[in-house]
Amino acid sequence: MVEKKADDNEEGPRPVNGRSMYSYISEAWDRPEDSYVKALQWERLIAWRRERNFTRLDRPTRLDRARALGYKAKQGVIVVRGRVRKGGLRKRKIWKGRRAKRKGMSKITMGKSLKRIAEERTAKRYPNMEVLNSYWVGEDGRNVWYEVILVDRHHPSVMADKNLNWICDSAHRNRVFRGKTSAGRKGRGMHWKGKGAEKARPSVRAHDKQIK
Repeated sequence: MVEKKADDNEEGPRPVNGRSMYSYISEAWDRPEDSYVKALQWERLIAWRRERNFTRLDRPTRLDRARALGYKAKQGVIVVRGRVRKGGLRKRKIWKGRRAKRKGMSKITMGKSLKRIAEERTAKRYPNMEVLNSYWVGEDGRNVWYEVILVDRHHPSVMADKNLNWICDSAHRNRVFRGKTSAGRKGRGMHWKGKGAEKARPSVRAHDKQIK
């Protein structure tokens, strides 16, 4: 007669928790002010303000977001944290010469988002790489920081990767300057269709920028 082991479970294998490590990271970053991220950001921003505007990193700060946007820990893929100054849309107060109604200080929107500007400035500093995507990592009253994922389209490990080798095609060259990233497509009105987006296609400029 075979003796039954003490650690055997009569009801079968124990259930596995369905949540992954990435779900906990995502939950903490969903509301940074209500999680442990708030204390980390206080220390991080002090150090980030002393860095250069664009700093190459060994690993992403938000691993869950980076992986969701296509990042892989392999040769040919890097992450750069970029800083962009906020504001810049305020005009000087007028003193005379026109009605206050015509001063043109309110309802002025930027042509590009700060995220898109950060991606383009990063691409200029790494001309041999293509911008895959980017995500927000922090901000204060003066600056906002994004981490940009860059891919070397000529690297053998990228060319052999079935999930990344699409960027090696010449059609995706300088994609960040043509509004092909997620931030660029959003600025061009490509994130929605139908009612309210009639002027977004074939392009914003084709309709005299009426959708902006």
